Amino acid sequence: MDHSQILLLKTFTHYFLHFVFPVFIALIFYRDHWKKVYLILLATMLVDLDHLFANPIFDPNRGSIGFHFLHSYYAIAVYFLMLFFKGNIRIIGIGLLFHMLTDFQDFYFWSH
Repeated sequence: MDHSQILLLKTFTHYFLHFVFPVFIALIFYRDHWKKVYLILLATMLVDLDHLFANPIFDPNRGSIGFHFLHSYYAIAVYFLMLFFKGNIRIIGIGLLFHMLTDFQDFYFWSH
């Protein structure tokens, strides 16, 4: 694969994991309320607002995990603790952790 094909596959994978895969999470684990859960999972992407505090806002050679404050290891620990609550808090925790996994794979699997 040449560089442009790898970049296209990376971009497709990133947006698939952010927008499409959460539908499967919602359908598999929350079938009765999957639409509400899917919207909550999408809303967890607001965690990327912390990118606005970085200079530059976007740097393709910089990973989000451990750099942005809502992508810090401390924040990820809080997101993990959210799994032990019930209801929407747990769903938000799932969405935030899945977002972190998506960002992790985006930088660490495709950068080398």
